Amino acid sequence: MTAFTLRPGRLRDAAEEIERSTGLRAQIIGGTVMSSPTLRGKHAGTVQVLRDQLIPQLPKDLRAYEVSSIYMPDDEDDYATPDLVVLPKDWGRDDEWLADPRDVAIALEVISSSERVSGIATKTDWYATAGVAVLLTADPRKGTWTLYTHPRDGAYQGVRHGKDGVPVPLAAPLPPELRTDELPLHAPKA
Repeated sequence: MTAFTLRPGRLRDAAEEIERSTGLRAQIIGGTVMSSPTLRGKHAGTVQVLRDQLIPQLPKDLRAYEVSSIYMPDDEDDYATPDLVVLPKDWGRDDEWLADPRDVAIALEVISSSERVSGIATKTDWYATAGVAVLLTADPRKGTWTLYTHPRDGAYQGVRHGKDGVPVPLAAPLPPELRTDELPLHAPKA
């Protein structure tokens, strides 16, 4: 992931230009434009394994969406684009491009092989501050996952860590759990 810090104002215009001119995915987290390449390989495989489990188990009024962004309340420039997000079914018919964080049933972020701990923490805090009820991060570098729940005052009050192979426990309206035994791992760095 590449980050660009720009002066406040029209950060969204800068993010859109980065996407148009480079093909990178852009998002604005805490006033910093962050860009990353489109999903591929094991990153995309992780999203697919979890999405394929979610879709048949979701209630009729929810759907799993990729490449859908969530806005930060009270900050028109900040938005995040999780790897997968579960939103109301009607989102697929909406002309808006930014979803309300209060509508998110779960957001999934797959940690990139180049992502740093500080960037992961910044994104996690962003989701908590926005009020996203449930955030799941999967880390193919280590074969681990973390489930964050109950955001309050910019931090998640519920944090549960697990290793791939141990199911992720979820609560309604989501399915009771997500299996992690088929999640791909990145090869160790030489």
